[in-house]
Amino acid sequence: MSKLVAFAAIQGAYNIVSKAEGTYKRTLEKYGPDQKLEFPNTAYYLPIIYSILGIPVKTLGDAQKPLEAARKLLPAHIKNIYHLPYLGPLLDAGMAAILAEEIVEAIRYVEDPDFYLVSEDIDEASGKIWLGAADDTIFRKRGIEFVDGTAPGFAAIVGTAPDPETAKWIAEEYQKKNLYVFMAANQNGTTFAEQLLAAGVQVGWKTRLVPYGPDISAAVFALGFANRVAMAFGGVKPGDFKKILLYDKDRIFAFVNALGDVNAEWAANAAGAVNWGFPTIADTDIPEILPTGVCTYEHVVAMVPHREMPQRSVEVRGLKVTVATVDIPVAYGPAFEGERVRGEDIYLEAGGGRTPAVEWVTSKDMDEVEDGKSEIIGPELDQIKPPAQLPLAIVAEVAGRKMQEDFEPILERQVHHLINYAQGLMHIGQRDIAWLRIAKGAVEKGFRLSHIGKILHAKFHQDFGAIFDKVQIKIYTEGKDVDEILKKARAIYKKRDDRIEGMTDETTDTFYSCTLCQSFAPNHVCVISPERTGLCGAYNWMDCKASFEINPTGPNQPVPKGETLDPKLGQWKGVNEFVFQASRQKIDRYNFYSIMYDPMTTCGCCECLAAVLPMCNGVMTVGRDYTGMTPCGMKFTTLAGTVGGGAVTPGFVGHSKYNINQRKWLVGDGGIKRLVWMPSILKEEIKERLAKRGEEIGIPNFIEMIADETIGVTEEEILPFLTEKNHPAVSMDPIIG
Repeated sequence: MSKLVAFAAIQGAYNIVSKAEGTYKRTLEKYGPDQKLEFPNTAYYLPIIYSILGIPVKTLGDAQKPLEAARKLLPAHIKNIYHLPYLGPLLDAGMAAILAEEIVEAIRYVEDPDFYLVSEDIDEASGKIWLGAADDTIFRKRGIEFVDGTAPGFAAIVGTAPDPETAKWIAEEYQKKNLYVFMAANQNGTTFAEQLLAAGVQVGWKTRLVPYGPDISAAVFALGFANRVAMAFGGVKPGDFKKILLYDKDRIFAFVNALGDVNAEWAANAAGAVNWGFPTIADTDIPEILPTGVCTYEHVVAMVPHREMPQRSVEVRGLKVTVATVDIPVAYGPAFEGERVRGEDIYLEAGGGRTPAVEWVTSKDMDEVEDGKSEIIGPELDQIKPPAQLPLAIVAEVAGRKMQEDFEPILERQVHHLINYAQGLMHIGQRDIAWLRIAKGAVEKGFRLSHIGKILHAKFHQDFGAIFDKVQIKIYTEGKDVDEILKKARAIYKKRDDRIEGMTDETTDTFYSCTLCQSFAPNHVCVISPERTGLCGAYNWMDCKASFEINPTGPNQPVPKGETLDPKLGQWKGVNEFVFQASRQKIDRYNFYSIMYDPMTTCGCCECLAAVLPMCNGVMTVGRDYTGMTPCGMKFTTLAGTVGGGAVTPGFVGHSKYNINQRKWLVGDGGIKRLVWMPSILKEEIKERLAKRGEEIGIPNFIEMIADETIGVTEEEILPFLTEKNHPAVSMDPIIG
């Protein structure tokens, strides 16, 4: 172990802890021990302290114990300790610094509540660009990307590049590798995030370039994100610090890039990150720690040139990055999906209510398709002047011996994100409500509409080549042609919708598994039927059927139902046997249609969570985008943390938004008639189908009987409303018997 590294890091930790103690003392005197202390709209309290020490910090008074723990972790004899040949004292000092900094950042929320934005986006116009701790809506939305592999890890960048263009190049290299970039700390008053903005780069969660804060202490938000993943998706219990840190090392592929002069406090943070298995790669001549030990390979690597830093960092962390090459003149990858093309940047706009726009995948005979052909029928981008508007129809004609009509909507659903992955393109919606914007910058680099054909051809073959042989793309930009395609496509959309709506669990002997989330929740097994979509909302029965055809060894396996054990609650022998094996013998049975009796396992990826309200004799459900309190006494974030991780929890169950209006939703407990409360944002989103379900059950005004947060957020507040409206749940048999 380098003497200089040890001395600098330990000295830095002493400095950080001492400063934190001074800040804490002043704040305690000013506000008192009962002052609320939190990262707004987040579960897990202060997540590093909670996950490592098991201490839930709710008030300033609660912060005293973790601050004392940080002091105790500091090595006792700083002048002699760096002679030791092992990392223990260095790691302790680093952890002490991180614990102390988390308290400092929580106090910042008290002292300056408007310093950090609670948002996915920055507010560049007002100069507010620091996002601080991700609220749980953002965290869980982004956490799913770490589950499904679209985000293999993150780069925590502290400091600044030599100039904005170098900063832009580094950031885009990480975006191309699908990594997130978490930014903290400054050099001489300048930050990496500000350099990106100066270079014209869009910054925020949507582009995976996240400016946490201007000080080194903001690095705790990156480490806290990793620990929240371990607790929310991995089911690791707070206080089990060994499992937390091993989980992060083995599953969260992150590293630190130190850009600029590394002072003692930066060194302490680097030492802290090593506890997580996250190495530091620096551009300056700092003492290195090269032997393996805690990290997969080296711990600290110095003097890495900026043009080599992204690749070298990935190698040091041991991260295997697979990036598809698409032959287009702009950068391509999931990190560009969140880009926005704004008014002054628009070269072409199609759809979005401005013009007709439609996307359609249709099957053809083999001799009707020329693989790779991309045809533009109408004006191309170099034939129009910005800002232009055109009608647009994107038609993918697919042929193959294994191609089926059932696969068409699966491919069609990919068009949205595959186009969005291109830098300088913004795509929203699908089917006949698509909306496309192409930026001037993309066109200046040579992008044309024909490149959309190249994208779809390359990615369809890469991701779905097992189910088709050939695909050709036709892009129409003339009004009469688009109108004709619209008419044909809408007839097919209706036929598809009628078919899936008509399917029932009784009409098939085979369900499908989804074990995609087991990388984070090892015991969780989702089994998907025609009338119970995946709880994440991303998979229905037909999606899984197609997925199995595409990848027979993948996460979506056929599950024979076998003997029916309970038709009311939804339990089958074959399903139980599969679940027992797939859950590593942790779960031996569950019911599809019940919240009370052995409900299905839940993981942190669920779109909604339902909970029993005993006083109201019904159930409530809440989506992740609602951040307020609910009548069960918990916010969504707390609910997800309580029942997620692959547990069977009677009285609680995760589900998708779509599932609410499926006829089998909680039918074993009385079905949708039990639904007494949901937030207005969710009610508005599903109101059309919810109104239809009300008519089906003979209660046309059922949607008006369901309480929301405008009525109340406790059972006592909503029960009079339910009684007044004569809600059916009030007079049903007791839900808890």
